[in-house]
Amino acid sequence: METPIPVARALRKLGQDIRDARLRRRIPMAVLAERASTTRKTLGRVERGDPSVSLGLYSTVLFVLGMIDRLADVADPRFDAVGRELEEERLPERVRLSRRKTTNPKRKDQE
Repeated sequence: METPIPVARALRKLGQDIRDARLRRRIPMAVLAERASTTRKTLGRVERGDPSVSLGLYSTVLFVLGMIDRLADVADPRFDAVGRELEEERLPERVRLSRRKTTNPKRKDQE
């Protein structure tokens, strides 16, 4: 399956951002690769945004860089505007109270 263009762009940006974060921290590639339990070659693929690299490895690299916090929020419902709009469309226009028969202990026919 071919990677959709928007996905490829997002992964390239993520890879570039990871590379920039590594350079800002002045961490050599070999050191980051070792801390992430991978090879320099695979880390290079991460930094290029290779879609065949596992999400687990991207996540581990972000963790090693101290940037894992926002990953958990990627699909958080609070940030899912489309999902919230679709959910709101399915809300009923009005809500009716259910008619429940109440049992009155003193009914007129029993007096």
